[in-house]
Amino acid sequence: MTNLKPSLFSRFLNLVEKGGNALPNPATLFALFALAVLLISWLGSLLGWQAVHPATQEVLKVNNLLSAEGFRRIVLEMVTNYTGFAPLGIVMVALLGIGIAESSGLVGAAIRLLVLKSPRRLLTFVIVFAGILSNAASDLGYVLLIPMAGVIFHSVGRHPVAGMAAAFAGVSGGFSANLFIGTIDPLLAGLSTEAARILDPGYYVMPTANYYFMAVSTIVISLSGTWVTERIVTPRLGAYTGDVKPEPIEKLNHTERKGLLWVAITAFVWFGIFAAGLIPDHGFLRGDDNTILHSPLIKGFIAFLFFMASSFGIVYGFVTGRFKSDNDVIKGMSESFKTLASFLVLVFFAAQFVAYFKWSNLGLVLAVKGASLLQEADLSLVALIILFILLTGFINLFMGSASAKWAIMGPVFIPMFMLLGYSPELSQAIFRVGDSVTNIISPMMSFFALIIVFFAKYQKNTGLGTLISTMLPYTLVFTVFWTLLLVVWAVLDLPLGPEAPVHYLKP
Repeated sequence: MTNLKPSLFSRFLNLVEKGGNALPNPATLFALFALAVLLISWLGSLLGWQAVHPATQEVLKVNNLLSAEGFRRIVLEMVTNYTGFAPLGIVMVALLGIGIAESSGLVGAAIRLLVLKSPRRLLTFVIVFAGILSNAASDLGYVLLIPMAGVIFHSVGRHPVAGMAAAFAGVSGGFSANLFIGTIDPLLAGLSTEAARILDPGYYVMPTANYYFMAVSTIVISLSGTWVTERIVTPRLGAYTGDVKPEPIEKLNHTERKGLLWVAITAFVWFGIFAAGLIPDHGFLRGDDNTILHSPLIKGFIAFLFFMASSFGIVYGFVTGRFKSDNDVIKGMSESFKTLASFLVLVFFAAQFVAYFKWSNLGLVLAVKGASLLQEADLSLVALIILFILLTGFINLFMGSASAKWAIMGPVFIPMFMLLGYSPELSQAIFRVGDSVTNIISPMMSFFALIIVFFAKYQKNTGLGTLISTMLPYTLVFTVFWTLLLVVWAVLDLPLGPEAPVHYLKP
């Protein structure tokens, strides 16, 4: 029996992969999704599909995008849908800086240093853990850590896709977990506060409301992600037999060590600038509300990533002699864009699909209807936690933005939980678990198309099926263990964060 279950599960994953890859090219698939949204919006409008927004009481109707008004919007906003698609600009700007660092030899040297210094048995855990922590720095994990994880795994003789899967699981599947307070914490706390005040006008949900639980979750997700990578993903992928050559793992020579020393000095200068801008009250890098969480450093981290990666690459390149003139720097930036060709095509259709889905209101109506069904059921706390997580995870497959989902679901579930004697902080924690675990299998996730491109570098003909079948074990394991952790936490009545109890005492 011990060998039967893995065999059956592996067959199931192979079936998922074959079925998914039997679908058209991902770009074609997103085009078909966009057309399907147009048809469904027409049908939904014809049948009068609608829902009432729980916070504003606004009647949400499905908009017919095949109407004259819808057609005009499709034509007039096609270009801005593409150019305004958030991941597009983020990836392009980040790659410009990373291209300099890579062409200078800095990335290769840093990877060799990491591989030589890190214990091999902890490498997977370190990558998953680093992925989770990277969430505090905006989208850094997607554009830097995931491809780097593939290079690292490849350099030590392991399948590079396994490394990228581990990093993707940490960055996206463990999205809400962290040892630090990130930008998502005050955003969700503000929405939770507004929802809680529907019943209790004086209630305030702090940005640290889920800190204790999420800090422990970081370790649980890191261990779970490591186990999935080692026991399921790596054995299924087998040995890498592709054409991409691994980075050579050789000891750093004197010139390379000198280059890294100057990079460290450059990094020290950057950290000095950050300290000077953040530590003083009203520092020049603090946000408009004089906080660090809303500072340009956090909200504009991709710009700082470009500045830092560029400066590190330029310093390293000129110190080691890899760069002779500015032409070498520009050439490095140009080379990095060659990997974006298929991504640029894919993003065009993905951007139209996401825009049409938003315009149609289909995601909003689906979210409200699903939340209402769960609200009407008379369930215990454990059942509520489990079903709320499953519902949120399901809705996340169709509606990517965490804040948009919580703006709809919070006003329903927070008052409902409060009336049952459970705190807004608990409702928020349940939502965050469900919102994270299905990110890695959701085509609506903003960077999903980019991850397909990363995988395709090492594994030709990668499609939706390849990515989903690779990441599905992480979703299943994360859902089970993260839900179990939250259930135990709630049953033991442990505080979710500072001044954030599980239970709510009605005033």
